[in-house]
Amino acid sequence: MNIVENFDLFAPRLINKKELFSCGHRACSGCAEVLSVRLMCKALGDNTVVASATGCMEIVSSMFPTTAWRIPWIHVAFENAAAVASGVEAGLKALRKKGKIDDRYIKVVGMAGDGGTMDIGIQALSGAMERGHDMIYVCFDNEAYMNTGIQRSSGTPMGASTTTAPAGKASSGQKTWKKNMPEIMVAHEIPYVATVCPSYPLDFIRKFEKARSIEGPSYIHCFSVCPTGWRSPSETAVSMGRLAVETGVFPLFEVENGHYRMSADMPKKLKPLRSYFKPQGRFRHLTDAEIDAIQERVTAEFNKLTQKAKFL
Repeated sequence: MNIVENFDLFAPRLINKKELFSCGHRACSGCAEVLSVRLMCKALGDNTVVASATGCMEIVSSMFPTTAWRIPWIHVAFENAAAVASGVEAGLKALRKKGKIDDRYIKVVGMAGDGGTMDIGIQALSGAMERGHDMIYVCFDNEAYMNTGIQRSSGTPMGASTTTAPAGKASSGQKTWKKNMPEIMVAHEIPYVATVCPSYPLDFIRKFEKARSIEGPSYIHCFSVCPTGWRSPSETAVSMGRLAVETGVFPLFEVENGHYRMSADMPKKLKPLRSYFKPQGRFRHLTDAEIDAIQERVTAEFNKLTQKAKFL
């Protein structure tokens, strides 16, 4: 791993006050994903190019003839954000080598939702990571295809009710466990993998700054509360994100050159899963026995993770 910029984990730094993702977009009230994009842009700064797959963020940010993006941004197809980002990275490298652009460092970012990352876009993502492009890929995970009508994805958690996996007499909603995308990326042996949640903005910004400082591929998995799709109150997006972390549903950790580390914001003792499920309509149908079974799985997965890691 080559370091492009010096990065000190504990050094105090000022948060960028510049708004590179502007107000005036059309995101739903309480959307945590748009908050995440705003924080990402603050962390990465001006010298950034973003390739964004079709999804909520493309729709809300690019209503012709306006845009909310104040950095170079490319809208690409649902499945190929990673492929386009890797092509941009290679093109910038070639232009810089030929002296056709100046020598400043530009970070290329590919971004998509859970569907565009974990389902339809996984082959392009795997290829980009395997080739070792100097780029960051970000999955904004709101746990379903929200932009097209709340259809289930492989990021939808067990038991959640969606329009294509509805709860009813014959079904309790989603029947499969959520795909563990961060671990799939760790298996690619890339320099940096991290999970983030905008409910913890300082941890969020620190991890994006670190990813930017690394020459080579980085993967960041961002938990994005969706009040519309989860049927939860819009004013609870930040508190819901905190509950996901505090219950172990979405642990905050990072893996740097194969070494796991839990984030300082992770609690030493997890809250019960029921406190996270209760405010969400998508879990309202679950029985106590079903919740207990999911709780057992969440606890086991969290324990497995903490065995690999250590608290800061």
